[in-house]
Amino acid sequence: MVQSRHLKHWPVHLPKSLETPRKTIFRNLLDSAKRFPDKPAVIFYGKTISYKDLEEQTKALANYLRNECRVQKGDRVIVDLQSSPQFVISYYAVLSLGALVVPISPMNVADEINHYCTDSGARAAIASQDVVEEFRAVIDQGFIDHLIVATYSDYIDDDFSNDAPTVMLEEKKYWASPQIINWSETQSKKSPFEETDTLITDLAAILYTSGTTGRPKGCMHTHETVMRTIEGAVIWEAMDSTSVLLSTAPLFHVTGMQHSMNAGIAAAGTLVILPRWDPKIAGSLIERYGCTHWANVPTMVVDLLAEPSVEKRDLSSLKNIFGGGSSMPEAVAQKLFDRCGIQYMEAYGMTEAISQTHMNPPHDLRKQCLGIPTFDTRATVIDPETLKELGPNENGEIIVAGPQIMLGYWEREDANKESFIDMDGIKFFRTGDLGSFDEDGFFYISDRIKRMINASGFKVWPAEVEATLYKHPAVKELAIISSPDPRRGETVKAVIVLNTSFQNNTSAEDITSWSRKQMASYKIPRLVEFVTELPRSGSGKIQWRVLQEAEWQHHS
Repeated sequence: MVQSRHLKHWPVHLPKSLETPRKTIFRNLLDSAKRFPDKPAVIFYGKTISYKDLEEQTKALANYLRNECRVQKGDRVIVDLQSSPQFVISYYAVLSLGALVVPISPMNVADEINHYCTDSGARAAIASQDVVEEFRAVIDQGFIDHLIVATYSDYIDDDFSNDAPTVMLEEKKYWASPQIINWSETQSKKSPFEETDTLITDLAAILYTSGTTGRPKGCMHTHETVMRTIEGAVIWEAMDSTSVLLSTAPLFHVTGMQHSMNAGIAAAGTLVILPRWDPKIAGSLIERYGCTHWANVPTMVVDLLAEPSVEKRDLSSLKNIFGGGSSMPEAVAQKLFDRCGIQYMEAYGMTEAISQTHMNPPHDLRKQCLGIPTFDTRATVIDPETLKELGPNENGEIIVAGPQIMLGYWEREDANKESFIDMDGIKFFRTGDLGSFDEDGFFYISDRIKRMINASGFKVWPAEVEATLYKHPAVKELAIISSPDPRRGETVKAVIVLNTSFQNNTSAEDITSWSRKQMASYKIPRLVEFVTELPRSGSGKIQWRVLQEAEWQHHS
């Protein structure tokens, strides 16, 4: 029986269930613009866009997509932009037409873009001018008919240009190609706008996720599935029209999309967008604009607290700091509390669930904990081999069911069959994450199924070792991976970025000796490598798998 013991820890001020959304995502923008037309909707390197202006620019782009690019309801549109006003405008313009937004990482290169375009069947794309050459192949091969090109510097105030990275400051370029259109052209024509009749059950987005093997798969989300976590975020994180969101999580990724953009617009708050993570600038933005909400990955908190200039910043406006992707180390969470008086709100989610399935209750924020199943969500743990449901404190695969779960993978019936199971007459998604729940119904993660290290028969969960090593004062960031061992099969390796003051006086033996006092002998990293930085995904997560594959290739 799917456990429900978490309900006794439910926030008393919140409903246990939410009503079915009554509107589409685009209506959130229209409603907020109607309520607060002159209120700042987006702030980007000193440039402020009101809700009225945001609505008008969105409608202008939508008209161009429909009238000139022939985008119709159900069509897919690639959005290849860094977090910016143009991303927000593009996202809502596509949805206003009843089309599907397909956001992808600006770090993608030609081969990856080719996959997204051909797999989704998109015929139009919106991208920044610095990635135009990556689209050449799909344009020349006839996969993309129209490419709208944005110039970030159009939306940057000259007085704030010193804060912006070079790519954001490029002057507008022009291309002698009928398929390539400058963003400014889409804003030059003013014509009546007609919103497409769209149902909440209609598809709204295809979001690609890499998984463990093969090409990225597209997660199909409707307006309803997306609205479920938008509304859940607004209520759980206590957002309203006075909220000011520091948007550092990439907007093409579900965390940033839902908690740093969509929830803020639904609440009629203000988005302060920082496209490239910079702890020094982030600290100044919090102070300057009185940011109240900040969704991030834990590494951003590590960086902010380690930045000397932030020590003098006033961070007292912050009310909610939320994140996931990896556990927040207890030592770092304590530093955050000591500095800001705020406890970090950990959560758990995935692209397949358009962000959160679990969140820690505001009144009971537990450290290194996924939280409890959120509104109308069911979760339990099963044996990944027998599919038998497990009880409290038994480690297995976490499975989830709820109204935010995707319809399935785009044109991948094989993957759909592998990813869903039926239990108690309910369709559950298999997350592929190993974890457990305690007697209170709070969930904890141990690791990805594929990530477990088997050292001489002993199972080592890297996340557990990482959480312990973060307590070492010399450790700024790390990743635990396996390394081939002729005797043990696999052994534990730590790849570590040291804090500045420890870089010249910390040895591998120091880490190993300290670890002997902190964990069972089979968990201790037998190998330690110091690096200047760790590889990251476009959403800021540490890419442990890149390190893992390189380690095994090195020894092959």
